[in-house]
Amino acid sequence: MKTEVAGLGGVRIALRVEGAENTRPIVFVHGWAQSGAAWSAQLADPALSTRFRLVAMDLRGHGASDVPAVGYDDPRQWAEDLAAVLDFAGPDAILVGWSYGGLVIADYLRVHGSARLSGIVLAGAITEIGRGREGGRTGPIMRAALPAALSEDAEVAVPALVEFARAQANPRVPGTYAQAMLGQSLAVPPSVRGALFRRDIGSAEVLAAVDKPVLVVHGTADGVVSPAAAEYSAGKIPGAVLRWFVDAGHLPFVEEPGEFNSLLRQFSGETAEEQE
Repeated sequence: MKTEVAGLGGVRIALRVEGAENTRPIVFVHGWAQSGAAWSAQLADPALSTRFRLVAMDLRGHGASDVPAVGYDDPRQWAEDLAAVLDFAGPDAILVGWSYGGLVIADYLRVHGSARLSGIVLAGAITEIGRGREGGRTGPIMRAALPAALSEDAEVAVPALVEFARAQANPRVPGTYAQAMLGQSLAVPPSVRGALFRRDIGSAEVLAAVDKPVLVVHGTADGVVSPAAAEYSAGKIPGAVLRWFVDAGHLPFVEEPGEFNSLLRQFSGETAEEQE
């Protein structure tokens, strides 16, 4: 099912939804220049959808959501958009953030704290951004794509985005998925692609204050977000569990969907038991 909610300022936030309303929600937050379609292998898994309500959002400026002209550097906009999605999804949600989605979750925690959550999963995620920020350290694939991938000039941006998608598409990533990723990147306006990088914000205190279970998942061969970012997040969050996907790249939930989904089911079940 596809639907929408109103984020900060009335911005329309598009959602993909699977599962029954009376089950525990898992809310998925995608990465830079992508959409909720990134989570197709999770939304299509009956082992997840029969036990949980799965809600995958399109961040503002991405996918089928509205594209405001400004405000992408404001932590509050991301926090309130995600809060609106949580209002829709239901109480005690698990948040799953991939790549830039981890920073969006950090923004939510910065504004609202973790009271409404039952747990957090960070998958190939950053939690900070800006020069020298350990929680936002990028890898060689991301560095090679910038700044060309942010250009208004199609002759500059398109080849960079093609190579960015190709470089992530190791043999474990289906070709159709990799091509869809490229399409999603091209659909995001270059002004938005660039605005997401014009931030400088740390999250050390935010992460240290998290008091819910956290699972950090990262591919050891991730060339987009450095594994050092995962080590940083896991080291700052009290009690966080760090799980490496050996030889996986930036898409562990695509490259090893069975293992990832099983891990997500286990983690979500354990957080439910803790609250009972």
